[in-house]
Amino acid sequence: MASRRSVTACLQRNLLRQQPVRASSQCCPRFFQTAPSSPRPRGRLSCYLGQQRAFSISTRRRFADVDESFDPNSIDRENDEVDVCIVGGGPAGLSAAIRLKQLANEAGNEDFRVLLLEKAGEIGAHILSGAVIEPTAVKELLPDWLSEDNENRFEHVTPAGGDKMRFLTKSSSIPIPAPPQMNNHGNYIVSLNQFTKWLGERAEEVGVEVYPGFAASEVLYKSDGSVKGVATNDLGLSRSGKPKDSFERGMEFHARITLFAEGCHGSLTKQVIKKFDLRRESQHQTYGLGVKEVWEVLPEKFQKGQIVHSMGYPLPVDTYGGGWMYHFGENLVSVGLVVGLDYPNPWLSPYQEFQKMKHHPLYKSVLEGGKCISYGARALNEGGFQSIPKVAFPGGALIGDTAGFLNVPKIKGTHTAMKSGMLAAEATWTALGNTDAGTIFLYDYEDALRKSSIWKELKEVRNMRPSFHTPLKLFGGIMYSGLEAYVLKGKVPWTLKHKGTDYGATKNADQCKKIEYEKPDGKISFDILTSVSRTGTNHEEDQPVHLQVKDWEKHAAEEWPRYKGVENRFCPAGVYEYIEDDSKDLGVRFQINAQNCIHCKTCDIKVPNQGINWSTPQGGEGPKYFMT
Repeated sequence: MASRRSVTACLQRNLLRQQPVRASSQCCPRFFQTAPSSPRPRGRLSCYLGQQRAFSISTRRRFADVDESFDPNSIDRENDEVDVCIVGGGPAGLSAAIRLKQLANEAGNEDFRVLLLEKAGEIGAHILSGAVIEPTAVKELLPDWLSEDNENRFEHVTPAGGDKMRFLTKSSSIPIPAPPQMNNHGNYIVSLNQFTKWLGERAEEVGVEVYPGFAASEVLYKSDGSVKGVATNDLGLSRSGKPKDSFERGMEFHARITLFAEGCHGSLTKQVIKKFDLRRESQHQTYGLGVKEVWEVLPEKFQKGQIVHSMGYPLPVDTYGGGWMYHFGENLVSVGLVVGLDYPNPWLSPYQEFQKMKHHPLYKSVLEGGKCISYGARALNEGGFQSIPKVAFPGGALIGDTAGFLNVPKIKGTHTAMKSGMLAAEATWTALGNTDAGTIFLYDYEDALRKSSIWKELKEVRNMRPSFHTPLKLFGGIMYSGLEAYVLKGKVPWTLKHKGTDYGATKNADQCKKIEYEKPDGKISFDILTSVSRTGTNHEEDQPVHLQVKDWEKHAAEEWPRYKGVENRFCPAGVYEYIEDDSKDLGVRFQINAQNCIHCKTCDIKVPNQGINWSTPQGGEGPKYFMT
């Protein structure tokens, strides 16, 4: 293992070179793109890290010829050893990190090292949600989070006001009762992007080593098969996988416990679930895709704190989903649509359905005359109670949305994600205090989870989402969910099962009605590339494609005849295309525009042949969300 001194010396040498590792699309090299207003990370690397990964950990090498045979794996990776490594800087990961350091500091053990890796260039840059948050978990973690006496309080909250629930037809808006789970009294409308940034600052205050721009791309294992830690990906590889002049080997982080907090459908979480068979007693996960915009609206149309949800139009009756509109901040409105990814019609486009929804009078009357300032999209877990896997395994655990703690009827998951991180932190602290060596298994986390409010609230609503799979479709689901919400309240001896996988629900194109979408007007609705430009997305083009398809032509041969370009329609960022090409037997060729990817993970979930694997690109890349 590299010593503290050797790692520091290596970083110093690279900083003294004053050579940026990569250049962004702007004129300023990334090396100098830090966030001076944010505290810098603490700990071993703290003096040398800004908000983005911008230094080399391996010896810098030049390569005489790109055609020369060279295996990047021939260079050993530097490594660092910590007590706990957390993968993912969202609410769950940051809550776990903060709670661990709180416990360590209370015990007088300030040398207890908690390290958090985040693939985004800044904490919060990849975070997207509605979001109305239930404050139970943050009150427990940071009781003075809103206190006027706290100079570091979170200032960007809007108390929830009136709730409205509407069933939409093409031109009408019919009031319907909202289930009790959607009562938002005492909740707050926030930008989860802003909230997460704030949590990151609180983590640094208590001594967490926070490293944005580090994309964990590999799980490391001990000889006994337990998790040893993670490694970050190599930088400076060309599209063909050859090392470029700027090549840097990734770094290994070894930990006594590794907590995975990657969010929905995490790339490393998929691996550990498979390796340790964590779904052996649960159902498969099901998903939705949330597409969102933030608008600045006319002052006379702004109703601070108002919360509106809708069902029905524009989605067909065999497709689960619904819209929202939240008034927050100063003249800001969060508007979005969630579409269940078990929709059957391959001609359906969640992005286009969202654009269509905004033209409904309920939404258009608020947005008209305003300005769209931000866009984003993200997959979310909808499986609920039935789909919670085993969360602990030798050497680590799953926390937050990567384990699937979203309460779908409540349309909230931040409080459950944070609480799970805190439970895992407490179990980790106890386990590490009980032993100095050997593999650790967090039995206490599994037990605490089952005794927690998370388990209780998810079990109570477990049958609502699956009820939309009945022959009555949307209307059957609404009726049964109402019965559950008001009468049964989950106290029934049965548990409904999810019908099947989301990708397996996709029908052949010739079995479904083709959907023709109107052209956007550029005022209320927008073309997809205009929306992507509002995400701040940036990827270096000359790097291995992180959307991994083994054989592009074989993929096209399997998918195009049956689904006629479903990838192009389910992707909310214009990443996938089938382009006319007379030289191909199909008359089209499959193309991946990976630089457009906003890391929503939909392709990995929905593609019918499961031939797309989403993996992490270079650290610091992807969207740079604003107010999402």
